[in-house]
Amino acid sequence: MKERIKLNTPFGDSDLSALRAGDMLYISGTIYTARDAAHKKMCELLQQGEPLPFNPEGTAVYYAGPAPAKPGKPIGSIGPTTSGRMDLYSPTLIKKGLKVMIGKGIRSKEVIEAIVEAKGVYFAAIGGAAALMAKCVKSAQVIAFEELGPEAVRKLEVEELPVVVAIDSTGRDLYKEAIEKNRQEF
Repeated sequence: MKERIKLNTPFGDSDLSALRAGDMLYISGTIYTARDAAHKKMCELLQQGEPLPFNPEGTAVYYAGPAPAKPGKPIGSIGPTTSGRMDLYSPTLIKKGLKVMIGKGIRSKEVIEAIVEAKGVYFAAIGGAAALMAKCVKSAQVIAFEELGPEAVRKLEVEELPVVVAIDSTGRDLYKEAIEKNRQEF
């Protein structure tokens, strides 16, 4: 049986370089949520010479807009959103130190190149399991762009958030491999 991989934030370069596309692992520690509206605002801050609302080094951005929390819970359902919506902004944030992103779906050639250059990783979260993902969130706090509602940037403390390495630091891409395999079968 394969060893259960667990990673804690902050991620180190050796943590990320050891991962291979297809590895399933569990993340614990601090991560941040941000979707396309928040990504646009963060890139605007950088263009204006302003700092990001959090230090991206050693952490992950989870492409998610959570549902409202039920009484006594830190957050509502929190499933991944389509990552391609962030592709316009991701290379800029990667250049500022972001190496780990969590979402679902394929990434652009430019994002993959930026991931490889930064020796980063793109994780796929489990789509359709938003309620399960919420159980991994121990605390949640809006830290920027509250006016965006569910798309505000949130700081999350997570415990064993399940993810799969979709694109590793060498550029191996599970999504593209699956597409190619399907083409060959037809």
